[in-house]
Amino acid sequence: MKKLLFIFLFIFNLVLLASCSTANDDYKITVVAPQGAPAVAVANEAINDKDSYSFIEAGLINEQFTANEKDIIIAPVNAGASLYMSVVKKSTYKLGAVLTWGNLYFATKRTDITSINDLDGKKVTLFGEKTINSSLARYVLAQKNITPTYEYKVTAEQTKDLLLSSDNNDAIVLTAEPALTAASIKLKQQNITVKSFSVAEIYKEVSNNSEFTQAGLFIKADTIKNHKSVVDSFLAKIKASCDLVSSNLETTVNNVIALGNTGLPPKAPVLTQALPKSNIKFVYAKDAKSAVEKTANIDLDQFGGAIPSDDFYYNK
Repeated sequence: MKKLLFIFLFIFNLVLLASCSTANDDYKITVVAPQGAPAVAVANEAINDKDSYSFIEAGLINEQFTANEKDIIIAPVNAGASLYMSVVKKSTYKLGAVLTWGNLYFATKRTDITSINDLDGKKVTLFGEKTINSSLARYVLAQKNITPTYEYKVTAEQTKDLLLSSDNNDAIVLTAEPALTAASIKLKQQNITVKSFSVAEIYKEVSNNSEFTQAGLFIKADTIKNHKSVVDSFLAKIKASCDLVSSNLETTVNNVIALGNTGLPPKAPVLTQALPKSNIKFVYAKDAKSAVEKTANIDLDQFGGAIPSDDFYYNK
């Protein structure tokens, strides 16, 4: 009996020590995010610990998965899913949450364009020909039986510049916030009005009110294994950061400007107009699963050729 009691007390103490260790875990999470709208999603938390956050050009974000250094990577959902399933460049990062839900817009200065249906038969310039952005743009127009001809630029900045150009007054482009707002404000000073149509809203219309999953928060598997309580606490903080974008826009704008390295224009009037159009909303991965799968079905090649498996999602 004494032996059993000793074993029980030994196990109890081990459990107690483990729980105390978890509760007192002071591990510091490191984060990397692409500049632009994804940076806004974490800005209200990053302002409290700038040294733990890195903001880089969007084109460099995929390299972060293979580097396997940062605890958290903010990246396009499709990129994280594709690398998770990849045999050659296998990623261990699981989707923890979706943060942005589509900041893409069709935009034009043309006075004869009054609705999205007027794009039928016109030339539309997209950016990122072999990316989910172009796939989505083509998909929503096809679903509405709109058939334009397409040309391509590499980035949203390039399509924004095309919109601004005085040599291309007939241009119809796909671009993104906040580039669109910056261009619209500049053109308004010349008494030129930009008409824009939200791709996210069109997608909702043609997909039974589903939403397009754009940028996600990915968590390194080792960090989940070794510091789960810290990960869960961090997710709650990022949720609060995203919530603040809509509940306290002024504070968010000030924090984005104060961070200074988000790739966003440090101009309050631009950010005040652009951030509400950036579609920032925190949704835990398990609750976003259906939307991820519907987005994947737009272009499975962009998701590694298949719907993400269940173990791709982190369930806190």
